[in-house]
This record gives sequence, C-alpha cells and structure tokens, in this order.
Amino acid sequence: MATFAFAVPASAQATRTWVSGVGDDVNPCSRTAPCKTFAGAISKTAAGGEIDCLDPGGFGTLTITKSITVDCSGTFGSTLNSGGINGFVINDSATATPGTVDVILRGLSIDGAGTTPGLNGIRFISGRSLVVENVMIQNQKSGNGISFQPQAAAVLHLENVTITNGNGGVLIQPTGLGSASVAARHLRIHNNTGVGFRADTAGSGSTGIRVALEEADIQQNANGLQFNAPTGAADVRGMLTRVNVANNAGTGIAATASRTVVIVGNSTITGNGTGVSFAGGAVLNTYTNNALNGNTSDGAFGPSLPPR
Repeated sequence: MATFAFAVPASAQATRTWVSGVGDDVNPCSRTAPCKTFAGAISKTAAGGEIDCLDPGGFGTLTITKSITVDCSGTFGSTLNSGGINGFVINDSATATPGTVDVILRGLSIDGAGTTPGLNGIRFISGRSLVVENVMIQNQKSGNGISFQPQAAAVLHLENVTITNGNGGVLIQPTGLGSASVAARHLRIHNNTGVGFRADTAGSGSTGIRVALEEADIQQNANGLQFNAPTGAADVRGMLTRVNVANNAGTGIAATASRTVVIVGNSTITGNGTGVSFAGGAVLNTYTNNALNGNTSDGAFGPSLPPR
C-alpha cells in the first residue's frame, strides 16, 4: 500500500489584525480572537498590513521592522514605556532592504510614566517614511518625544501631535549618510525641560534636513526651536508658517552655523527669554507679517522678505 505525505502550510499572516485589553497573544489576532499586545499582533500581520484596537487598553511597546499601520482611532490605545525604554522603534535595517519600510502610527497615547522615565516615545532608526497622526506623547524624561535619526533618506509627517512634560520634544538628526524631509501641521510641544524642536546635521555625513512647520504651538520649553548646520555638514533649511513660539525660558527660534537657512512667516514670537537669534553665518529671515515682541530680549531677524 502506498503512503503519501502532505506538507502542512504555515499559517498565513493576516492583512488586518486586532488587539484587545482582554485578548491573548496565543490567539490568531482576528476580530473574534484578538491578541493582547502590539508585539503579539505584529508577528501575525503581513507586511503592509494593519493592527487595529478593538477596545481601550494598554498594548505594550513595539519594535517595527516592516511596513505596518498601527491604528487605535476611536478607542484608547496606550503604550507605557517606563523603565528607560522606547515606546515605538522603527528599524528596517535588520530584516528588510534599508529605506523600504513605511509606518503609520495613529490614535495613540505614548507615556513614559515620569518617575520611572521612558527613553523616547518614538525612535526612528531606519525606514522610508513615518506618519504620526492624532498621537499624544508625554513624560519621556530621558530622551525625546520623537527621535528621528534615519540612516538613509527618510520622510517624517506629523499631523495633530502633542508632546508634553518630557525632556526634548522632536529631534531631527540623521546619522551616517541619512537625510530627513519633515512636514508637520498642528504640532504642539509644551513644557519640556530641553529643546522643543531641534534639527541638526552636526556630527554626521547627512545629506541634509528640510523642515516645514505649519500651525504649530511651541511653548514653555527650555528652548523653542533650534536649527544647526555647521561648516562641513549638510545644510538645514526650515520654513515656519503660522507658528506660535511663546514663553520658552531660553531662545524662541535659534539658527546657528553657516549652512542653516530658516524663514519665518505669519508667526508670533513672544514671552521668551530671547525671541530670535542667529549666529555663525546662519540665515534667519522674516516675512513682514510676523509679531516679534514681549520677549525679555526680542532679538532681530535678518533681512525681511516681501509678504507672501
């Protein structure tokens, strides 16, 4: 009698998976049998797929090495990254061709928990793009709300993001031959003990940083916004439109070193230790529709440009 052997196919990964506060990571992460954590769900989610939150809960930290969307819109999805760890890490270099991963994080609360401080709310090391929408990041006492340090060309988009009560707000600092293109709208950075928003090419072989901030609110940080591109480094170029920079203890907007160009339009800079400052050959220009007053020292912009 002949016998036949049949190979049993491995379980296919799903395009959409689910997490729940009452789920279990041994489950298949389906809607009717959800997982407990983001880490449990991502191994069962196909590249390019989506992890959704079925109900409110705390779903743990997550390292992302493939294109994925994590979406808790309409519920309350939280990550607690206390104990000196990162909330979300995006790093495709170990498992994919660097610069191929696209990640979306939406509808989340990321909390470093203060007394046992988190490191970074979101740390981006390698990938093609990161979109962060409708996210609250708080209490990251050891690092930054968002640390964006790509090793190759990468894009960061922020929409309706709040970063508060931490060390630094947003750090843009490519490493190696990386570069960063950043667009942010409705960004709020409040009450951090370090710099609210920093774009810096110092100490790397970066090919440059481009920043566009629109309708942002940068308040009550040690310093508001800093742009730095020293001689020998790649340039940093920033466009600030309808940005409120207020009540920061140090400088509201600072541009340092010779390869830095920042233009500010239709913005308010008030209540800071120093309103604006540029040095070392940096360019900090203004459209004629800004309000620069009420600072301990207002400082002064470079040449004015015609109104847009």
